[in-house]
Amino acid sequence: MSEMDRKTLLVNRRRMLIGVGGLGLAAVGGLATPAFAAGGLKVAAVFATPIEEPWDNQIHVALQKAVATLGIEYKWSENVQEADFARVMREYAQKGFQLIVGDAFAAERIARQVAKSFPKIAFLFGSGAGPAEPNFGVFDNWIQEPAYLSGMIAGKLTKTNVIGAVAAMAIPEVNRLVNAYFAGAKEANPNIKRKVAFIGSFFDPPKAKEAAIAEIEAKADVIYAERFGVIEACKEKGALAISNMSDQSSIAPDTVITGPVWNMYPTIEQAVKLVKAGVFTAQDYGDFSRMAKGGSDLAPYHEWDKKLPAEVKDLVAKKREDILSGNFRVDVDEGTPASD
Repeated sequence: MSEMDRKTLLVNRRRMLIGVGGLGLAAVGGLATPAFAAGGLKVAAVFATPIEEPWDNQIHVALQKAVATLGIEYKWSENVQEADFARVMREYAQKGFQLIVGDAFAAERIARQVAKSFPKIAFLFGSGAGPAEPNFGVFDNWIQEPAYLSGMIAGKLTKTNVIGAVAAMAIPEVNRLVNAYFAGAKEANPNIKRKVAFIGSFFDPPKAKEAAIAEIEAKADVIYAERFGVIEACKEKGALAISNMSDQSSIAPDTVITGPVWNMYPTIEQAVKLVKAGVFTAQDYGDFSRMAKGGSDLAPYHEWDKKLPAEVKDLVAKKREDILSGNFRVDVDEGTPASD
């Protein structure tokens, strides 16, 4: 091949990679992707909690949608204990899955070590840390924007001026949502007082319910259900609830006003396209969880559409538009929230 032919080939290849799917990414550092079988890209998910837990459920829902829209082949394992995490990840990698997704918070070091052993496979894990070359991408649920909007509603609807939040544990990923919720409430109602409880677990509905009841007894009448179990307490005790990560109105339509919804599909779509194009790289995909990217929003009001005062809906709608247009930015406060 002549030098001119070689240069022409390189230029054409570069143009092709830049144009694939509108990705705008260079192929340098990308993973070589084998030809796909008729079933499409093979994607696996490893979940540390039961699939009903909101965080993992939203990832699962997005992957199910990708089966229909992107033609992937999808398998998953749920409630995987830390002792089994590496084994399950390795089994998927050895079976030819080209993209492995999951939540690494409880098994951060384990997930990263396994990824190092399979440098040609793409890994995309929920993580509070950064990506690791060449193949370990990370994401997080950056849904503090709709959490802020939810807080505005809570601040306007509280009759006692005491609102609560029951959350998993005091880690940055949780703290920023709770803090955004209280910040929104403070904007709408400077007189609110906060009640905060951490249950020390990502999935313990009985403990979350117990913590919510304690807050209600302390006069909180609107509670952010960052974990499962809170909505049931609010329903039983006559308090209002803000759901989290998924639309949970159906659990208690008269109790759940709305809540931040995490849409993982934009993140999954981007990762699948990159892997298919052979240009997946270790990067932080967190930006795809923001409202402007379609990665989060408020859940529909459902029955509360008629109950919410018009001025409250207008207030939230205006702030939502300010966020989407870039005229308002919700602060990312990852400090540990405390009760007043």
